[in-house]
Amino acid sequence: MNAMSDLFSERANDLMARNAPLATRMRPRSLDEVVGQEALMAAGAAFRKVVESGRPVSMLLWGPPGTGKTTLARVVAVHADAVFDTLSATSAGVKDIREVLASARRRLETEERRTVLFLDEIHRFAKNQQDALLPGVEDGTLTLIGATTENPFFEVNSPLMSRMTLFRLDPLGAGEVEKLVERALGDAERGLGDQGLTIATDALEELSARTGGDARQALNALEVAALLATGASRTEISIEDVAEALQRRVVRYDKTGDRHYDVISAFIKSVRGSDPDAALYWLFLMIEGGEDPEFIARRLIILASEDVGLADSHGLQVAVAAAQALAYVGLPEAGYHLAHATLYLATAPKSNSVGGAMGAARDLVNQGPAGSVPMHLRSTGYSGAAVLGHGDGYLYSHDHPDGVVAQQYFPDEVTPQPLFHPGRLGDEEELSRRLGEIDRILGRIGRT
Repeated sequence: MNAMSDLFSERANDLMARNAPLATRMRPRSLDEVVGQEALMAAGAAFRKVVESGRPVSMLLWGPPGTGKTTLARVVAVHADAVFDTLSATSAGVKDIREVLASARRRLETEERRTVLFLDEIHRFAKNQQDALLPGVEDGTLTLIGATTENPFFEVNSPLMSRMTLFRLDPLGAGEVEKLVERALGDAERGLGDQGLTIATDALEELSARTGGDARQALNALEVAALLATGASRTEISIEDVAEALQRRVVRYDKTGDRHYDVISAFIKSVRGSDPDAALYWLFLMIEGGEDPEFIARRLIILASEDVGLADSHGLQVAVAAAQALAYVGLPEAGYHLAHATLYLATAPKSNSVGGAMGAARDLVNQGPAGSVPMHLRSTGYSGAAVLGHGDGYLYSHDHPDGVVAQQYFPDEVTPQPLFHPGRLGDEEELSRRLGEIDRILGRIGRT
């Protein structure tokens, strides 16, 4: 009866393996099959050494979806010849944890075999659930491998964190995703190799770029795209198949050619021209086309001073904040911040006075010899400066009623002249009035 049960169980497992999703079937079975994560996989890397030793430690795998957290946990168990047990923080309770700990302890005592417990989404575990794991982790009853997409320093209890080694996983690069896709198409045992399918170059690039370094999403989409191709009696997966599999229209956008420069130009000119609607269109054409979001953020920061400037100095703060938010949360969520900055700058009053002042100052500097610093403006912050006459005759602005004092600020070799000409929009209207008062005190004329 036991032999019969084992036979049925083996058949059931084989059937499940053959009918599992492609991403599950193609899951790496050893360290050598893992694609990406060079910081963990490199020879001599701490993670690789731990796994290859066969004596795993409890660890926390932190990274975006589809980067191989479950895969690495399974590989750890294989190298340790340990039983691989799993719990999901979204459904398991303290009772489930205690049952796993009891089974692990019994297995260790009767079979002398270790247990690796993989706890997915560990950040969703409440404090009491995390605390229930502590005894088993501390006494070595089991090896805990937690997976999280959230910052564990905020989401995982300190006592549990202190007993685990943290490893950070990165999104896969486009080339790494392409390698996984090509491997799946060529593997007849676990992949799609027995179907004789190929994938068009543009379709492969689109699939790799659009899945954001998520291997699971890429392979799931490949499986659907393959079904679409074979259903149409084609042996080549097309870019249209990929678009349909991803359930989104493919945006034709060349990130390196002329269209790249034309679209960013249209975007900047739309913001400069105060058309928020057109600016948003070009922004999301770039985002949906896979443009580097950091490139967009840098252009917004430049525009904030070049085209808005002192008419609304908050624009620069908003643009810089959007870039910081992008670095912190990444796409797609950072689309909110890029759109926020785009709308703010597009609707802000415009001024190019900063650029005009830069050009005028540069021209003045390049017209003649470098001016020498007048004695009264020279540094007095070191011993002996007074003996040299530095600072003699300097008038301290805060000692005067208007906070402005007429004295020589330009070098002797340069004729004082206005370089900055504010506009009449936004904050610069008040700035222009203020500058009129300053010019009157300094005796400066000719500013318009």
